[in-house]
Amino acid sequence: MSATPHPTTRRRPLRSLLLALVAALLPLLAATVLTTPAAAAGEPARARAVSAAALTEVTNFGTNPSNLRMYLYVPESVTPKPAVVVAVHWCTGSGPDMYNGTEYDTLADRYGFIVLYPSVTRSSKCFDVSSPQALRRGGGSDPVGIKSMIDWVTRTYDADTRRVFATGISSGAMMTNVLLGDYPDVFAAGAAFSGVPFGCFATTDGSEWNSACSGGTITRTAKEWGDLARGAYPGYSGPRPRMQIWHGTQDDVLRYPNFGEQIKQWTNVQGVGQTPTTTDTPQSGWIRTRYGGTGDRAPVEAVSLQGVGHNLYAQGMAPHVLAFFGLDDSGPAPQPQPGACKVTASVNAWNTGLTASVTLTNTGTTTVNGWTLGFTLPAGQAVTGGWGATYTPSSGSVTATNVSYNGTIAPGASVSIGYQAGHGGNSAAPAAFTLNGTACATG
Repeated sequence: MSATPHPTTRRRPLRSLLLALVAALLPLLAATVLTTPAAAAGEPARARAVSAAALTEVTNFGTNPSNLRMYLYVPESVTPKPAVVVAVHWCTGSGPDMYNGTEYDTLADRYGFIVLYPSVTRSSKCFDVSSPQALRRGGGSDPVGIKSMIDWVTRTYDADTRRVFATGISSGAMMTNVLLGDYPDVFAAGAAFSGVPFGCFATTDGSEWNSACSGGTITRTAKEWGDLARGAYPGYSGPRPRMQIWHGTQDDVLRYPNFGEQIKQWTNVQGVGQTPTTTDTPQSGWIRTRYGGTGDRAPVEAVSLQGVGHNLYAQGMAPHVLAFFGLDDSGPAPQPQPGACKVTASVNAWNTGLTASVTLTNTGTTTVNGWTLGFTLPAGQAVTGGWGATYTPSSGSVTATNVSYNGTIAPGASVSIGYQAGHGGNSAAPAAFTLNGTACATG
């Protein structure tokens, strides 16, 4: 991906002067700042933190199998329990390039979050999104190093582990997809600019490049894509991160069909339908679709840019990312709470069949207008019929979507639905449910 274009670096005369000064001082400071012995008991963690309002490299941050470098931007004023945004660069780029080519640092100054910039050292300057090690949780390579960086930041700044986000451009967008698949328990949401689905770039011969994927010729069903992402962390049944996807229709590096394949993947992962709940045009040439919700924090949001090529990122897009992340205010963003819904499920089974009765209760404080209930059927079960909802697909990760008469659920109100299914011996009810992408309490 050496030919991948990258954003134009913006001019910062004062910052450049300050960075030059910092660069000159770093050799002298290295022995006293970044290698300072652990703070004494009771000393605030921030006494060990990096300089504020300057891009600073952090070393010795933890396990780092692929020798990544870590750069950090901490604003002068950090909110209590700050959010963390991981900003991942493009091929041939670096963490400092991502810092200079995007406006996340100036937005951090405004909103008080911390920005982490991982940086590749291999010759291609591309992130590993193709090896078997990179495509499974804890498998090694770049994702493990990035996870170590996040752990360092959350420890040092007492950051909010519920508000860790990833965004990237090109190779960084592909890594954003990989990080959300490998570490669904770490990230609350991601935003990918000109990327491909998780697992699309997979190779087994050591190559970093997958021409079939980059050319947009790899297509799968939504469930197949979803299974790839879920397979990175087998057995995980908790909430999944939301995803925002950006792509230009004239992308000649990672071609436009990858946009639709990402939508398939992340709607399936979220347990929501592939039919948009809303479509609008926030700017000329932009078509924005939202899935599973109607607001800025829908489970999946996709922005198609008409006539735009691979180098689509431009100043002014990052505020849309922050709105999707929920970071565009002066304090901690309200987060979806697992207690906003509750599901009870019971099963009446016989030799090879069963009937399941499901009650969904809105335990939140606002009315639900349109809902999708996501759940995974135990192995060997397949839906043969149902009532109160439309069920797709018939097995595996199933989405139950409201019908015309029960799409509205007032606070404290419930709806009852059910289905018939065949089974091969396991007649248990699903173990977990999500309402519009948010995990529900059960019992």
